[in-house]
Amino acid sequence: MILPLFILACQKVEEKKPVVINGAGSTFIYPLLSKWSYNYHNETKNQINYQSIGSGGGIKQVTERTVDFGATDRPLDVKELDSAGLFQFPVVIGGVAVVVNLPNVKSGEMKLDEKTLCDIFLGKIQNWNDERIRKLNPNLKLPNTKITIVRRSDGSGTTFLFTNYLSKACNEWKEKVGFGTSVNWPVGIGAKGNEGVSNYVKQNEGTIGYVEYAYAKENNLVYVLLPSKKGIFLEPSLKTFQEASKYANWVKENHFYEVITYAEGDSAYPITGAVFVLVPREKKEKNKDVIEFYKWSFEKGDSTAISLDYVPLPKETKELVSSYWNEYILK
Repeated sequence: MILPLFILACQKVEEKKPVVINGAGSTFIYPLLSKWSYNYHNETKNQINYQSIGSGGGIKQVTERTVDFGATDRPLDVKELDSAGLFQFPVVIGGVAVVVNLPNVKSGEMKLDEKTLCDIFLGKIQNWNDERIRKLNPNLKLPNTKITIVRRSDGSGTTFLFTNYLSKACNEWKEKVGFGTSVNWPVGIGAKGNEGVSNYVKQNEGTIGYVEYAYAKENNLVYVLLPSKKGIFLEPSLKTFQEASKYANWVKENHFYEVITYAEGDSAYPITGAVFVLVPREKKEKNKDVIEFYKWSFEKGDSTAISLDYVPLPKETKELVSSYWNEYILK
């Protein structure tokens, strides 16, 4: 007996439809997230749409429930999470490079200590051949050129990490400016995103700015050496970010929260930070899809992260995050 076609169709196992996940926020993580998303789509057919709009925008959009997840380099404290009805967990660690565009200066040749960097961004040091810069760099031929400061114009986790570092390292900055995703900058030209700051510095001689290290590498920008809290001048690198990450204490009041700028170690790069993902507490079904993506990233994305000089979370931290997913988000 031949079964009718409609019966045969019903007997077929339904294929699972590809999932579409919408996210927004941190430009800090964008180079990595775009590669993770591409590889995840190739393997699963699921699609991650991510808007690289800055941490401030990501926090706003996930709070307003216009995206499935936000990504931010400024973690929210417990009160903020409770108020917005959000869960939060870290996914990767990276660092912020201070970059310059000067003739005959290559990456790793210029040193800027905390006080000098602070005075540059306060507008107190205005010329590249200023005595204080020359004293730190006696072997460099520094031009008699005005310093042009390039900083973020949008709400930015990179700005949060940079200004948090300056606030810890320089009392005058802490008192006059402070830290946050947006601050009242004393001087400078605003550019949107890590992309915007990178492009402006690359195209204009005499500039100084701050960008996530992957952007510095991708755009062949010249980065400066910064001192650790112990006074040892360091390059931004996978190794020095890893050293800083050893001092992370992730869990605060049953939620994840940590800022690891200006960490204690001799070789801890001073502007290191984690990227956190925010998800709405009430969207249990959609959160399963989001967690599946980050679970995949934890299991299969470390080599991609390392290739872009991000630091994958240690195994122990991933286990903490996984427990958090199971206890709070997926139950």
